[in-house]
Amino acid sequence: MSDTGTNDRDAERASSATERTGFAPRARFAAGAQYIDGALRAGTSDRDHAMVDPATGDEIHTYRLASTADVDAAVASARAAFPGWAGATPGERSDAMHRFAAVLGDRAEEFAQAESLQCGKPLKLSREFDVPGSIDNAAFFAGAARHLAGQSAGEYSGDHTSYVRREPIGVVGSIAPWNYPLQMAAWKVLPAVAAGSTIVLKPAELTPFTSLLFAEAATEAGIPDGVLNIVTGTGRDAGEHLVGHPDVAMTSFTGSTAVGKRVAEIATATVKRLHLELGGKAPFVVFDDADLEAAVHGAVAGALINTGQDCTAATRAYVQRPLYDAFVAGVADLMATVRVGDPFDPDTDLGPLISHPHRDRVAGFVDRARGHARVVTGGVAPKSPGAYYLPTLIADAAQDSEIVQSEIFGPVLVVLPFDSDDEGIRLANDTPYGLAASAWTRDVFRANRATRDIQAGCVWINDHIPILSEMPHGGHKASGYGKDMSAYSFEEYTQIKHVMYDNTAVARKDWHRTVFGAR
Repeated sequence: MSDTGTNDRDAERASSATERTGFAPRARFAAGAQYIDGALRAGTSDRDHAMVDPATGDEIHTYRLASTADVDAAVASARAAFPGWAGATPGERSDAMHRFAAVLGDRAEEFAQAESLQCGKPLKLSREFDVPGSIDNAAFFAGAARHLAGQSAGEYSGDHTSYVRREPIGVVGSIAPWNYPLQMAAWKVLPAVAAGSTIVLKPAELTPFTSLLFAEAATEAGIPDGVLNIVTGTGRDAGEHLVGHPDVAMTSFTGSTAVGKRVAEIATATVKRLHLELGGKAPFVVFDDADLEAAVHGAVAGALINTGQDCTAATRAYVQRPLYDAFVAGVADLMATVRVGDPFDPDTDLGPLISHPHRDRVAGFVDRARGHARVVTGGVAPKSPGAYYLPTLIADAAQDSEIVQSEIFGPVLVVLPFDSDDEGIRLANDTPYGLAASAWTRDVFRANRATRDIQAGCVWINDHIPILSEMPHGGHKASGYGKDMSAYSFEEYTQIKHVMYDNTAVARKDWHRTVFGAR
């Protein structure tokens, strides 16, 4: 086929995607998929990346990937912008971020369309969860920028006055995943910028649209050029170079535990601060006094949000034996009502997975489980050009099996029974992960025990998934360390300095005798 024919077909597909979604990426990002020093530009590597609509399999945009030189340029821009931004008053940074939140609100529909197009998530999820959550996060950090207080001053030695300064850490190099591109960009950018740091963000090459729009919105809001830069490249090239860059003071990474280990290895070589939000395998513990209807609805919603591509998604349901059969039947019946289809159809509940290779990976987990567990419903990929996989419920798997222990990252829920409360808590903790969990009970003592004994960074009671800008998000164990959102995130993006003043005006201090001379 001639090059002309190929280009005509690609243009036709792009036009079709624009008509379906209302978002035209080829025109919107014609200048490139890098955002450095306040402007879009093309990458300078020798490789192009073709973006595919996961709902149709059609190519929707092709862009040039970032090279290590692009990373260097972005870091240099952030480094040049740092003194001015760090020197701005908290009020000035707060005002700029309030304007930023307003711009995001004005452009909310564009963000929702771009997010659903690149990810395949239902438009209602983008409109009602991802976009408003990110706008709220911007508004929260606009206020939080004025509250970077250290410890109050005091005479702790008797002869000195001490106080603590909280200062911006410098240039932050962050890497965000493809499952929540907009929210993960917000979680990484906003606390860093509110604290007075500058940032270079590398989004996943599969999903750069909303990160680029986010950076444009920051510039429109009056945040200075260089404070927020975007480099869109591969993890091996752009990502590793960013993490190891000597002018980057901190790395924040969200992704799999395996890749997080590699990030840690690289960051350690330059002794930079590291924040890791890694994989999860969230338990969903249902005690025998739980509201069964609430637990069934919570399990389906918690397991299928974002097509299960959520590190806090409910993946392991442990149900006390008196409710076990009814829970399995109820979840299977409710999953059968979930409407799988085009993300831009208002009736769609569940969109495709991010890509066909990922769909095949999810299917592989289910297929390997068939020999030792029961697939109650789902477990198939419908005939479609998109990367779809039906909601899947698996029962009676062994606790030590792959389907229970490994992160699947798809619309798959595994259900296992337990007898005693001790056993339920033990099973909930019996994976390397510790990001999130939930417990379902009407008993306040059981609830208190669950929140105390389940090893996870977040434990919900009688719900699963809701997050708040005011509350921290982050894991225990192999799910990483450090917090996103909330005032606790400033502990990641600032450094603490102790300042001490002598109050005696005495030249020769009593403690000097420990070094020279007599009393």
